[in-house]
Amino acid sequence: MSLQRRAILLACTAALAAASATAQTADWPTKTLRIVVPYPPGGSSDIIARSISQALSESLKQSVIVENKPGANGNLGADFVAKAEPDGYTMLLCDVGALAISPSVYTKLSFDPSKDLRGVTMLAYSPHLLVVHPSVPVNNLKELIAYSKKNELNFAVTATGSAPHLAGVALERASGARWQYIPYKGGVTAIQDTVAGQTQVLMNGMLATLPQVQNGKLKVLGVSKSTRMPLIGDVPTIAEQGVAGYESGTWQGVLLPRGTPDAVVQKLNKALITAIRAPEIRSRLAGQGAEVVTMTSSEQDQFFTKERARWASVVKAANIKLD
Repeated sequence: MSLQRRAILLACTAALAAASATAQTADWPTKTLRIVVPYPPGGSSDIIARSISQALSESLKQSVIVENKPGANGNLGADFVAKAEPDGYTMLLCDVGALAISPSVYTKLSFDPSKDLRGVTMLAYSPHLLVVHPSVPVNNLKELIAYSKKNELNFAVTATGSAPHLAGVALERASGARWQYIPYKGGVTAIQDTVAGQTQVLMNGMLATLPQVQNGKLKVLGVSKSTRMPLIGDVPTIAEQGVAGYESGTWQGVLLPRGTPDAVVQKLNKALITAIRAPEIRSRLAGQGAEVVTMTSSEQDQFFTKERARWASVVKAANIKLD
């Protein structure tokens, strides 16, 4: 076979493959989609995933299942998605800020979220609430700081190196408070033990924590947002209480394996935004303390890069490292 003829055949083969891929993308999706939540059931990401799964299914005209894959501070489920087929059928719904922390905390990470995952859209933001067990005799941050210097306090963290953990570290360093960190394997168990009084202080996403404040099982001292939350307008921000510029929270978003076709990413971006902005879902989340926040794929990737740099300095200052 001549070189010219071989070149023509290769070009035709490539053209046919490209045409086939384009046709498959146009028809996407043609089977069940899976939302992987890398945390136990009941946390903020799980709540968001289950809130939008039916609306997403209706929009894409395919079944959508939610699958919890907890472990290693969310890295087990994230690694699973990072190594999945880049076809758009397996997506990761997690705290994007927490995911950005992992490269700084873990000395050995089986994947690189910046290289192995790409953003689709952010979905919601929920500020952290600083809460204590009702038995702790304080009513604001100033009193908590003073009390912590004279009494032993256990601070429940959803996992070592998690966003709530680093939020606690940042607050401790900025305010002069003192406490011992008690690590858990998820926000639900951290909340449960604080409600039970086994730990006394907790910082966690408002979406998962507010119900325990509303039923009187936890006492809220501050919210980690630059402005007060209308839902709890009488609760001052942490910045208002003397820690200037303090802000943290959980940012739920969706990511896909790197290499997923742009057309699939854009179609999923549109469907997810439609689902999360549905009036009944937006209203339900607002009633639980979460704000709907959406982005383009590139905007979410830029957010991730900034968060990774932001928290790397906190991790370094606190000397937090995990294998």
